[in-house]
Amino acid sequence: MLSDQMVAERTVRALWLDETSTDLFSSEALCALLRRAASVLCPASPRRLVDAVLEALSPLAESSLMTRHDVAAQLDLLVSIGDLIELPHHGDRTSRQIYLAPPSYVTKAPGRYLLLGVRPNGAPLVNEALGAEVHHEGHARCLELDAKVAPDRLQAAGLQAILRDHWLKRPRAERAATVVDVMRQRLDGAGESGQVDGLKIIDPQTSVLYYRGRWRPIDITDSGDFVGRRPQAYGADLWCFVRVVRGVPRALVDLPVDDLAATGCDEAWRTQAAIDALTGTPQAMHVHLAAGTVGDLRLDLFSPVPAWAQRYLELVGIPVSRARGTLVSYRVPMSAIGELSVFFADMLWMHVSEEGGVA
Repeated sequence: MLSDQMVAERTVRALWLDETSTDLFSSEALCALLRRAASVLCPASPRRLVDAVLEALSPLAESSLMTRHDVAAQLDLLVSIGDLIELPHHGDRTSRQIYLAPPSYVTKAPGRYLLLGVRPNGAPLVNEALGAEVHHEGHARCLELDAKVAPDRLQAAGLQAILRDHWLKRPRAERAATVVDVMRQRLDGAGESGQVDGLKIIDPQTSVLYYRGRWRPIDITDSGDFVGRRPQAYGADLWCFVRVVRGVPRALVDLPVDDLAATGCDEAWRTQAAIDALTGTPQAMHVHLAAGTVGDLRLDLFSPVPAWAQRYLELVGIPVSRARGTLVSYRVPMSAIGELSVFFADMLWMHVSEEGGVA
């Protein structure tokens, strides 16, 4: 009989990862499992993909430490960077389906490439010759090649180039007050919401340093406009912006509103960042000296960011094991911190703190 450890190692190896250095419950392995599930099941709902991974891991004792939230968070990252695509199902804004993104790549820097997409039926993204050179870094897959021959080799492997500007597409910079005002105007024009069972909101009075702890059911003392999620019979919970009066929902708009091809979380997370900035407790980005490296820094985020911000991070940084208490961490070159700080301050009104002797 195989031990749990032996099963885990064989599973990691079947995902084309190094079983000697990769744990089955790591971000790298979970994302590989999600890609494998998507390659077989898609188009499928986000819930179905998460269920498939949880079911695959359930026979292992360590699976008891893995929550649905953990797997769903990794799926969000794969959608954010463009490995998978989330779209409305048959035009129904309340139902979302996950589709496979085509095999492609983005040039991070000359000689360094971010690989994207998933092939159907469990097929590897690149051939064996290139596969040995792929680096799995958190949810991302990168490849280093001689810049002179890379385009030809990548094209021969069936990967199409994506222009950086097209991949990085982002909304225009706005004042936080403008973003919130636009959302509130939509609530002003919404009809009476009626009873909303199972509604949860982000409490703007809670710490921006603990995202999961910000979510709670509405309370009779609540009055105001909140980012929320509401359950539906089938599929993932819906993102929404809701007006509550003395604990009773009065108006509600489902997200996304601006772009139905976008994900609801993108609009929700940017709206919440604007609310936090206006209440005087902006979301935070911490910068530290990176241990064991020269010229690199560690960037820690405590709240999820929209896909366009996630993609910007992918180009300049490398995802690393998250620091204690953070939601996600990246290793970035010291030369990029100034540009990153301006980007997150302008687009998400974040407070950037530089610690550990960083100038």
